[in-house]
Amino acid sequence: MQIQPYLFFEGRCEEALAFYREHLGAQVIMTMRFKENPGAGKGDAAEGCGMPPGSEENIMHCAFTVGDSMLMASDGMCSGKPNFAGVSLSLTVDDEQQAEKHFAALSNGGQVQMPMTPTFFAKRFGMIQDRFGVSWLVLGGPLNP
Repeated sequence: MQIQPYLFFEGRCEEALAFYREHLGAQVIMTMRFKENPGAGKGDAAEGCGMPPGSEENIMHCAFTVGDSMLMASDGMCSGKPNFAGVSLSLTVDDEQQAEKHFAALSNGGQVQMPMTPTFFAKRFGMIQDRFGVSWLVLGGPLNP
């Protein structure tokens, strides 16, 4: 069994992928735009997958990796109002310098919820909501029990 995060960026998926590619080294595995879905242009129930007109270029589905983790994402219904309430992605790196670098990148245009600080469970820990509304827990140099 496997559980993977599926993020809905409501019209900002391409921008989010570029941001994560630049700042986290994300690798895009596959991308399917709404115009590429099997029912597009055939007049059946799958046409447009319920998307508003003019959204054909938006991302219907994509898969990408960050480190060893696979994530999936979409533009969803392109409402422009993503809501990631009640979930955070945890980014754990081996050392404090990497943690500080990723924390700074993710907080650019976002909102720091807890500045980086030493804790009992990691040499550095901080919490951010990035510019797309995704909450992140960043840990660097985890302490061994």
